[in-house]
Amino acid sequence: MSGNYNEESIVSLDWKEHIRLRPGMYIGKLGDGASHDDGIYVLIKEIIDNAVDEYIMGFGKKIEITIKDQKVTVRDYGRGIPLGKVVDCVSKINTGAKYDSEVFKKTVGLNGVGSKAVNALASYFITQSVRDGKTKIAEFSNGNLVKESKEEKTDLRNGTIVIFVPDEKIFGKYHFITEYIENLLWNYAFLNTGLSLYFNGQRYYAENGLLDLLSKYINGTELVYPIIHIKENDFELAMTHSQNQYGEEYYSFVNGTHTTQGGTHQSAFREAVVKTVREFYKKDFEASDIRSSIIAAISIKIQEPVFESQTKTKLGSQHIEPNGPTIRNYINDIIKKQLDDYLHKNPETSEALYRKILQSEKERKDLANIKKIARDSVKKASLYNKKLRDCRIHYNSNDDRKLETTLFITEGDSASGSITKSRDVNTQAVFSLRGKPLNCYGMNKKVVYENEEFNLLQSALNIEEELENLRYNNIVVATDADVDGMHIRLLLITFFLQFFPDLVKYGHLYILQTPLFRIRNKSKTIYCYSEEERHEALRELGAKPEITRFKGLGEISPDEFKNFIGPSMRLDPVILKNTSTIGEMLAFYMGKNTPDRQNFIIDNLRVELDFVES
Repeated sequence: MSGNYNEESIVSLDWKEHIRLRPGMYIGKLGDGASHDDGIYVLIKEIIDNAVDEYIMGFGKKIEITIKDQKVTVRDYGRGIPLGKVVDCVSKINTGAKYDSEVFKKTVGLNGVGSKAVNALASYFITQSVRDGKTKIAEFSNGNLVKESKEEKTDLRNGTIVIFVPDEKIFGKYHFITEYIENLLWNYAFLNTGLSLYFNGQRYYAENGLLDLLSKYINGTELVYPIIHIKENDFELAMTHSQNQYGEEYYSFVNGTHTTQGGTHQSAFREAVVKTVREFYKKDFEASDIRSSIIAAISIKIQEPVFESQTKTKLGSQHIEPNGPTIRNYINDIIKKQLDDYLHKNPETSEALYRKILQSEKERKDLANIKKIARDSVKKASLYNKKLRDCRIHYNSNDDRKLETTLFITEGDSASGSITKSRDVNTQAVFSLRGKPLNCYGMNKKVVYENEEFNLLQSALNIEEELENLRYNNIVVATDADVDGMHIRLLLITFFLQFFPDLVKYGHLYILQTPLFRIRNKSKTIYCYSEEERHEALRELGAKPEITRFKGLGEISPDEFKNFIGPSMRLDPVILKNTSTIGEMLAFYMGKNTPDRQNFIIDNLRVELDFVES
């Protein structure tokens, strides 16, 4: 070992240096914008959170967001930051009004960190406050104050304006995906009825809270019964069961922030639903049969919430407020009373739910023997076939790197071999397909256990029971960029949409971009992912460079592959547009309507699904 550990080894960083050195502590992962939870979206969310908190406190019914190129502007019409504290509120850690629980009792931000993190991680950051006919502006670069104006008179309406550009030194060559921002804004609208948000001029507004949310996100899904909508004090619920969907699907929120990993409130709801249904029907149903195919949105407001990370994806609080009732008892009391009343008053719904539970019970029992055989098969395959080359860290762990965990699904020994030799063994795993997977459109879940490839893939992902057990944050389809590779992509996407749609809805599924060309001369090598990039590379490198056309992943050496699955990895997210219906979409693209599909392909030259690789 080398190096001395002494007084000079101890370093004190100021607030902005610490945020820039350890951004993951403040915004989760970095990323280039391909994933919905990448850091550039967290920056946007942190600023909008402050604007929404003003609305929650009763000030300002409109928030305007514009993004042009890389510049983000957020304008609210709240009270505005007190002019004497404009600089402090965005540049002094642990400074803000959120510590005054009487002022901000049940708001989103509590730690006084969000706007400071945005400031430190932005190459350009401006904040302007307008209060009672006066305004003040402060301009920063990488968290350093560049310019501070004096207080001046203004005719502008009260509120705060924040403009920032995420720093490419931190985030690399990033890009914003519109669908991710739209989903974020819709959630704000659903959770804050009466609030209007405008994104590049388009309005996002909802009148019926979580009822509107669930109606939008399950548009076209065949339901067992109409959506049940319950509101009481600081709790709101919208729930139903789907007719043909598997698993459980939840949209859960705390103080307006989307807790994508659930937490104590979601666990309390799942428990309360089971208890209430059992008591209503006076039958000791299996919990899994009651919750199978459930789709629910829940929102709760609590004082001083405790989250498991700064990015607030999972609630850890046990109580509604200090020394108040537990979240578990609070939700259970509301569900027991309100849901029980609803089922008594709506016999058509209670009868439909009863039939659905019995159907789930029958399917579970029918699958029991098949599952046992399938699990035995998985054990043997794990020992002898080595389909999965696992990594050391998993998404359901407490490791800080869990957001980086990735499973590459590839086809063929040569391609999987190259990725296996190139990968980061801590966070990257490889699953090797044998040939093309089955087209599972229209099949029931028995096929997942009876088909060896699907059975092993489900086991590798650890999603048999519920998505909370998912072992990898990113599931990446890595196939050749040819006709066969495209077909395998479609078959895998069909599998996930048919049996595990929430995997796609929650942004876990991606397509790996790999280069089509390598162009190099004696001094430089450029990898090109399109014809346009090839032309640019040829212009840059000049006369007679060496050009290699990659026909498949297996042709790329492990040393080269490190460039394509490392920090600069290019991923295309598989995004399910909210206006599409999974059933109709799969029926058209993967069903037996061959003439219609052929005509569509001829008319469009290439297939563009309603879920898009953005």
